Amino acid sequence: MNTPVVLVTGALTGIGRATAFAFAKEGARIAVSGRREEEGQALANELRATGVQAEFIRADVRFEDDVRKLIDQIVARFGRIDVAVNNAGTEGQLGPITEQTVENYEATFATNVLGTLLSMKHEMRVMLAQGSGSIVNISSIAGKVGMPGASVYVASKHAVEGITKSAALEGAAAGVRVNAVAPGPVATNMLDRFTGGSADVKAGFLDSIPVKRAAEIDEIVQTILFLAGDKSRYLTGQSIGVDGGYTAQ
Repeated sequence: MNTPVVLVTGALTGIGRATAFAFAKEGARIAVSGRREEEGQALANELRATGVQAEFIRADVRFEDDVRKLIDQIVARFGRIDVAVNNAGTEGQLGPITEQTVENYEATFATNVLGTLLSMKHEMRVMLAQGSGSIVNISSIAGKVGMPGASVYVASKHAVEGITKSAALEGAAAGVRVNAVAPGPVATNMLDRFTGGSADVKAGFLDSIPVKRAAEIDEIVQTILFLAGDKSRYLTGQSIGVDGGYTAQ
């Protein structure tokens, strides 16, 4: 097979950025996307410095024209898409359900649910035509269990899990696999935001994890690499919890 072409959305920070560099280490051709042009071009330059072909294409996954152009430009540049990691997401405004607003619901679902749906719509039209491909959606433990104070975020990630299963069934016979990774707390800035910047809240959350710590980013990335590659070729429609045992409780 030729050198694989990998797309990572939401690639400018955290898990997305680390995933792009992990695929670069494996020699893949990489397309990264995000909403900030200057940071994106800087990331592409960093990736090229590792010796791989890399392109940044600005896209906001909430808007179908952006997503369509993103996919079309990748195909024009590289000829195909072998792996897509749909990482763009937001935690939205956290708080009790009695304080949730229509605006927060719409903003959170626009990125986490519609963004994932639109990305898969256009990724799959390419992958179905070429008869192969692996899509990895980034879900969360919030896609598997309820969490007080995070109802809208939880709902959005449950939706991502459902979309993942349905798309997997649509793509299976054509050789397109669709899976999800569902991280628990990860040592990123998002964990600090999720726990309200409170050291005590953060410590309490991590104490509820059976292994008593947050995941390192690479522990999530390695699962993404596994799902993307041939070692998981009989695995589709699944969501792998990388959560230190949290959802086993």
